[in-house]
Amino acid sequence: MEVEVKIKLPDSTAHQNLQALLTPFQSAVHSQHNIFFDGANSELSAKRAVLRLRFYGGDAKCVVSLKAKAVLVDGVSRVEEDEEEIDPLVGQECVRDPTRLRSVESRVVKRAVDEFGVSEKGFVCLGGFKNVRGVYEWKGLVLELDETMYDFGTCYEIECESTEPEKAKKLIEEFLMENGISYSYSEASKFAIFRSGKLP
Repeated sequence: MEVEVKIKLPDSTAHQNLQALLTPFQSAVHSQHNIFFDGANSELSAKRAVLRLRFYGGDAKCVVSLKAKAVLVDGVSRVEEDEEEIDPLVGQECVRDPTRLRSVESRVVKRAVDEFGVSEKGFVCLGGFKNVRGVYEWKGLVLELDETMYDFGTCYEIECESTEPEKAKKLIEEFLMENGISYSYSEASKFAIFRSGKLP
C-alpha cells in the first residue's frame, strides 16, 4: 500500500515560488513520461486498476506499475501499488504495439494478466502525459514537486510518501502558510484528471 500526501498548487506562480524556497534541498529532477494501459475488454478499469509505463529522461529508465483501488481523501492518497523496472526499449515497443505487452517478461505484467483476467486480446494503450518532478529532502521528508503537462493544460502538485501522512501534511501546510503560498488538497489523481480530459 502506497500512502502519499497530495497537495494541489493553484498555478505556475505558486509552483515557482515553492520551487525557489526548496532549491537548497533539491536532490534530483526527473523528466517523466507516463503511458497507461487497460485490458482490451476493460478488465483493469472495471476493477479500478491501471497498468502504467513510466519512462525517465526519454529512454534512460522504464518502470512498469500496477495500481489498484485508489482512495484520495483530504489530501491523503492510499493505493495498492506493485512496480518493477523493465528494459526501456521493450517498454517503447509496447507503446508502439500494446499487444506486445502481454508477452513481456515482467512479474507486474503477469499479475495484471492473471489477477484481472486480461484476455488473449491483451492490452490497449490509453495514452498519457508528461511530468517534471523536482525531488527535495526537507525536514526528514522527501517532497516531490510536480509540473504535470496534459494535452488540455498543466497542473501543479506536491506529493510526499509517508507512513505518517497526517504529520507530514501538517508540516507541509505550515510551511506553505508561513510563506504565503496558496494551496488546496488534491481531489483527483493525475490519472483521473487525464481520463477526465479537463483540469480540476
